[in-house]
Amino acid sequence: QVQLAESGGGLVQPGESLRLSCAASGGGFSIEAMGWYRQAPGKEREFVALITSGGFTNYADSVKGRFTISRDNGKNTVSLQMNSLKPSDTAVYYCFVDTTMLGRKWGQGTQVTVSP
Repeated sequence: QVQLAESGGGLVQPGESLRLSCAASGGGFSIEAMGWYRQAPGKEREFVALITSGGFTNYADSVKGRFTISRDNGKNTVSLQMNSLKPSDTAVYYCFVDTTMLGRKWGQGTQVTVSP
């Protein structure tokens, strides 16, 4: 089984920063990619960023240059540094991991609200 624990969401003003973290625990799996999706009210869940075990990163166009994803392979953690936040970044952010044996697993989500 894989458990994902997310942290770091909150309420900030436009232009401010937040850092999200996600830790994967459990046994019997090997993680390939880790990353984040988000879902705003009334909208579908959308891709935000991912990072592979080899360090390759990919970002949604809407967050390029503002968000930075990183991971610690030894600790099975992934972080998302979010700078220059906009109201349009308001959403529930979901961590995911892609494992070799168990497929994709999701975290429970953490709320990010950007409001004056």
